[in-house]
Amino acid sequence: MGARKEVINRDSSEYDDVLLVDSRQTAPGAISGEYAEEAKLRPRALADFTGQRDLVEHLSIVIEAARKRGGCADHILFAGPPGLGKTSLAGIVAAEMGVGMRITSGPALTRAGDLAAILTDMQEGDVLFIDEIHRMVVATGEILYPAMEDFKIDIVIGKGPAAKSIRLDIPRFTLVGATTRMGMLAGPLRDRFGFVGRLDLYPVEDLAEIVLRSAGILEIEINADAALEIAKRSRGTPRIANRLLRRVRDFVEVRSDGIITPASAIAGLDTFGVDELGLDKVDRSILDVLCVRFDGNPVGLTTLAQSVGEDPDTIEDAYEPYLLQIGLMQRTPRGRIASARAFAHLRIEHPVMGRFDVSR
Repeated sequence: MGARKEVINRDSSEYDDVLLVDSRQTAPGAISGEYAEEAKLRPRALADFTGQRDLVEHLSIVIEAARKRGGCADHILFAGPPGLGKTSLAGIVAAEMGVGMRITSGPALTRAGDLAAILTDMQEGDVLFIDEIHRMVVATGEILYPAMEDFKIDIVIGKGPAAKSIRLDIPRFTLVGATTRMGMLAGPLRDRFGFVGRLDLYPVEDLAEIVLRSAGILEIEINADAALEIAKRSRGTPRIANRLLRRVRDFVEVRSDGIITPASAIAGLDTFGVDELGLDKVDRSILDVLCVRFDGNPVGLTTLAQSVGEDPDTIEDAYEPYLLQIGLMQRTPRGRIASARAFAHLRIEHPVMGRFDVSR
């Protein structure tokens, strides 16, 4: 690929350090506060990436093989829940290949011409990262088919009977897509990715390591036991772990001596309403509706959403997956029901089993 060049997001070239700063979320010149902190915490190399060991190993082989051939890496698709590192891995691909990076999102590409303009403006070997790629409109996505396979795009010039189609060559590039809904991705587009990586929720040990690394970058004093306490309440997600770390930092700076200990971590997380399983106020409201208001009986999604004052899609996408994963909720043909563990967590008596058992 030739000499390495500085990895930048060309859509945000006014920034000094914008490897993973997305121009969709921050106006030029306005990077500050927690957004800048979050950008600093992103790993910049595979060696710095914690967790997802099999995925990282496979990705390192793909990148190293591309470097040895002196060409572009194959197109890559990252799938998994939000906050697990898909955007970070996209930046790492660009950094490891020593190329530039363009960042956009599926919802932002509403017209085929927008994507065509991005593709023709890229330089040889660049990485194009499309977040939430499954939300791209069908007509726009179809432009990617010849672009990914032949590095060409079809453009229609004129209208009506005088219109004609021409095929333009574009620089060779690597498309990196990220999706939280693999099933919503068009089959022809999904099949054109040479490498598909699935990111899973992180074990507590990996999250504790991430918390310690982030604390070092942010110059926060914390010990391993306190980091483990934060990790336990992070729902298996690095983004949440880093957010809780910043909230606990705020707590100890205001209420303590600025040093995070296990006791101050627990006190801070309790203050912000995050319990020992990582549940927040809405999670507990959902369990309260299932366990108390409906006495453990099945509840439909719409009824459940109205009972807690949330949108049904929000319940289904943001809260229900984690409650299902940790065994506090079950989905049945008749509706959602709380498990025995949910009753035990709320420390209330199960209507059938009787007295709660915290060991369940």
